[in-house]
Formats: sequence, C-alpha cells, structure tokens
Amino acid sequence: MLEGQGFEVKGEAEDGRSAVRLANQLKPDAVIIDISMPGLNGIEATRQIREESPTVKVVVLSMRSDSQAVLMAFAAGASGYILKEAAFEEVVVALNVVAQGQTYVSPSIAEVVVQNSVDHWLPGGAATSHRKISSREREILQLLAEGMSTREIADALYVSVKTIETHRKQIMNKLNVRSIAELTKYAIREGMTSL
Repeated sequence: MLEGQGFEVKGEAEDGRSAVRLANQLKPDAVIIDISMPGLNGIEATRQIREESPTVKVVVLSMRSDSQAVLMAFAAGASGYILKEAAFEEVVVALNVVAQGQTYVSPSIAEVVVQNSVDHWLPGGAATSHRKISSREREILQLLAEGMSTREIADALYVSVKTIETHRKQIMNKLNVRSIAELTKYAIREGMTSL
C-alpha cells in the first residue's frame, strides 16, 4: 500500500532489536514502529534508532492514546505518533509531514496530549520514576518483565551475568521495589511491555 503511494519499502522487522539493526543497516528516511514489540519495545527501539541514525524519522504506531505513551515516544526521539485505528491515509499524511521535518500527532489524541502534558511539565513537577532509570536499565527491565532469565539477558546484550545482576539491583533500588513480580507490574503499568 505504501509503495502505491510512491514510498519505497526497504525492509520489515519482527521485533524491536531487528528494527534497530535494520534501520542502522538500511538507513531509511523514515521508520514506522509499533510501540508494543517483543524483546525491545517501540519506545526503546526508537531511542536506539535515533541515537545510531539521528536523521531517521520515526513514526510510532500504537493502540495507546494516553498522554504518557505519546510523550514517552516523543522523548525517545519520535517524529510522529499514530493510533493503530487510524486510516491508512493518515499514515501517508504522517510520513509526508515528518519527511518535511515537522512533527505529527493523530488529531484524535492531540487534545488529550496537550491537556495532560501541561501539568506534567510545569516547573517544579516531580520527575516520574520512569525517568529515574537509564535507557539500558529500561531495556533490561523489559526483558526481565518478558520472562527472560539473567543469563538469557546477558547473552542477548553481550554482557556478563554480573552486569545484569548489578543493573537489576540498581533498577529495584531506584524504583523502590523488592521483587521481580513488582518489576513486571511496573513495566506493564508504564507501557514497557504488553504482557
């Protein structure tokens, strides 16, 4: 459908890690990324794509219309945010808008985002616990919440088991939680995983 609108589709990815790898290899002008992907969610994938390829425009596709999800996507470097229920024509509009260096937000959520973000970003507002943990810690938290063992995470991220254990302890301390179950609940509540 996109090719019928004059776009060239360079590749497709099944999960967040593949999306980051392909974006880095293929250097597309834009990426459409699902916010809920296994292994590495769309927010973290967006962050990594933008870090590795700053000129790539990322349009996030999501079922979530809450302001927190939208703001997290833009904070990660997204250029656009579309609801999955949007018509195909809106995807085309979003791609054209971000290609021109502008930002796109689905009209159906723009009002909610503006209303809910004003209070959140006022000076003196308390930082959310989500912003207390680093990008790497969020990545590890997602993998823990998705049921991966410490060894599996270490192997996937090419680090030692000790490094993952240290990160897990730091995450738990920063979020003031005491169990993997609490970490999993937190990750689901914050939209890091859709389990």
